[in-house]
Amino acid sequence: MTNKKHETLGLSDAEVVEMYKTMLLARRIDERMWLLNRAGKIPFVISCQGQEAAQVGAAFALNRDVDYVLPYYRDMGVVLAFGMSARDLMLSGFAKAEDPSSGGRQMPGHFGQKKNRIVTGSSPVTTQVPHAVGISLAGRLEGKNFVTLTTFGEGSSNQGDFHEGANFAGVHKLPVIFMCENNKYAISVPIEKQLACEHVADRAVGYGMPGVTVDGNDPLAVYEAVKTAADRARRGEGPSLIETVSYRLTPHSSDDDDRAYRSREEVAKAKEKDPLATFATYLLESGTIDATGMETLEEEVKQIVDEATDYAEKAAYAAPETAYLHVYSEEAN
Repeated sequence: MTNKKHETLGLSDAEVVEMYKTMLLARRIDERMWLLNRAGKIPFVISCQGQEAAQVGAAFALNRDVDYVLPYYRDMGVVLAFGMSARDLMLSGFAKAEDPSSGGRQMPGHFGQKKNRIVTGSSPVTTQVPHAVGISLAGRLEGKNFVTLTTFGEGSSNQGDFHEGANFAGVHKLPVIFMCENNKYAISVPIEKQLACEHVADRAVGYGMPGVTVDGNDPLAVYEAVKTAADRARRGEGPSLIETVSYRLTPHSSDDDDRAYRSREEVAKAKEKDPLATFATYLLESGTIDATGMETLEEEVKQIVDEATDYAEKAAYAAPETAYLHVYSEEAN
């Protein structure tokens, strides 16, 4: 039996098992969406596979009753942890009227749910970063003590939105956590062709904030980094930049053929560090859960995904006459 690292972080056995279950649910929803896409039932998939540990570890480090999250399009683990359901995500995948993010009007991965403080994202990458900064400023002006987490890929860290948002947050010491999910590729562009510095986190010093690079395959390492940043933000000490390093295990999206820019050997090697497998091993070897418990989780998650798929597939599409809702202003009669 190994030491239980999670106990040193203040996490109970039940909490880390719930972390694993959330990671597992994200993976199984994602895998099901790929099957549905290849069967011609849903139009598009943009995958979270390989990044679930960073997403769930970060979300569990926040106060999910008060904090705000502005996720990017891969963040299925984040939004599940913040309260979205498998059914919500499947309704989005099928573009049905009950989709809470957009009523079936937007591509999958554009998460939004007001009741859970998941702020709607846009298709242009990195626009969520200055929005997160604005929300943090608004919270300060209203005397509210919440933290805002925004996530983005390493390719997005080269966009002006990131630099402007980080600079403003640094100057005004706003309670924002900037978390870069570095998955090694901006679509087809490898990390070495994106950055002149070694790590995205190296940029933090330019904005007067701490920057840290952590293993994105280890949800406990990410939890610790985000918890430290959140505690710091609540004390009024300003923003932090966290870089989680993992690997995108799938093509960029269901419309991408990643064989054009990376070898099968590279992907196979990365799968040896699949966070779902390595965290499962940790939980088993530490005695936190046994094999029977793992089987039970798999069965529970499969049932959740099956139910969500069946419900979403049978749900109604939006009525044609509602096409202009939320697009043009509606004048009262």
